[in-house]
Amino acid sequence: MHHAHAPVVLDVAGLTLNDDDRRRLQHPLVGGLILFSRNWQDRAQLTQLVAEIKAVRPDVVVSVDHEGGRVQRFRTDGFTHLPAMRTLGERWLNDGRHGPGHGAMTACDMATAAGYILAAELRACGVDLSFTPVLDLDHGRSGVIGSRAFHRDPRVVGTLARSLMHGLLQAGMANCGKHFPGHGWAEADSHVAVPKDERTLTAILADDARPYEWLSTSLTSVMPAHVIYPKVDKRPAGYSTRWLNDILRERLGFTGVVFSDDLSMEGARRVPGVQNGAVLSYAEAAVLALAAGCDMVLLCNQSLDGGKAVDDLLDGLTAALERGEWQTSPDSEERRLALLPQTPPIPWDDLMHHAPYLRALERLGS
Repeated sequence: MHHAHAPVVLDVAGLTLNDDDRRRLQHPLVGGLILFSRNWQDRAQLTQLVAEIKAVRPDVVVSVDHEGGRVQRFRTDGFTHLPAMRTLGERWLNDGRHGPGHGAMTACDMATAAGYILAAELRACGVDLSFTPVLDLDHGRSGVIGSRAFHRDPRVVGTLARSLMHGLLQAGMANCGKHFPGHGWAEADSHVAVPKDERTLTAILADDARPYEWLSTSLTSVMPAHVIYPKVDKRPAGYSTRWLNDILRERLGFTGVVFSDDLSMEGARRVPGVQNGAVLSYAEAAVLALAAGCDMVLLCNQSLDGGKAVDDLLDGLTAALERGEWQTSPDSEERRLALLPQTPPIPWDDLMHHAPYLRALERLGS
C-alpha cells in the first residue's frame, strides 16, 4: 500500500519486532524508523531486525544517530569507533604546523573516510540513513553540541561536512544537516528546555546558517534546531513557517526533507502562542510541525511499555487529516523516498576485504 505522504518516524522497543511494531509499521502514515542503542545486541541481530522491518514495509527509511564521538549508537562487534567531528576541525587548524599529514586537505580526506566507513558499515546491516553531519558552529557555549561540531568557522564546517557527505554518498547514503539554522550559540539543552538565541536574522544568516546556504545543492535532509530565535519568530525553528519555508526553502534554496526534532522532548510540546503555552499532545505538535513545513516528524522512545503514545500520535494525525488540519504532500513523499539508497549495499564480509574501505580505515587512523 502506498500513501500520498508518510510523515511519521517512530521507533521499536526491543531487539526484534513485536506484533504492535508490525501493526504500526503497516500504518499508512508511517514512513521512517529510528534505531537506538537498546535495539542493538550485535551485527547479526541488527541485520535481522532491519530485514524484519523491511519485510513489513520495504519503503520505510531506517535511520540512526551515528555522528562519531559521543553520538554513535552501535560501537561493538566490528563497528569502527568514529572520531568526534571536532578532531577533524583540529586537524584542519594544524595546517602547516606539523608537517604534511596535518593539513586542511588531509582533514577533508579523513572526513570523507569517516563518512564512507560510517555509511558502509550501517548499510551492510540494512540501515538507510544516519542523521549526520552536524553543521552547528562551535561557539564554545552549547554543552549539548560541544565536540559534535567541526569548528567555529562556517567555511571550515561547510567544507568538512561536504567531505563527510561525499563519503556517505560513495557508500550510497543520503545525509541530514542539523540543527538548522544553528544550535551552537544557544546554551540550554533542548531535550529539557527551549533554548533561546537572541541574535538578529542578519547575524545568524551571516554566520551559523552559512553552511546551509553553501550546501544547498548537497543536503538531502535537514533537522531544525529546537531553539527559539525571538528576533526572527516567536516559535522554535521546527514549528516556524518563516524559518522552514521563507528562509530555508525560499532564500537558501533547500529542496530536501525537513525532519522535525523529537516531538517527545519537553521543549517540543510547548509552543509560544499555541493553547496558552499548554503542553500539546504529540498529535497536536506533529500537526503544527507539518503545517509549518516539516515533511517528517519524529517521535522517539515512546514505543516502550506498549507504545500507547505512538498509537495516540497515529490516531490523532489521522483524525486531524480528516478534519483538514494538515494536508498530505506528494512532494514530501517524493523527498522521503529519495532518502532511500539507490544502490545495493556491500555485505559486511565483503566490506572487510574491500580496498576503498580498508584505505578509509587506514586514512582515519593516520
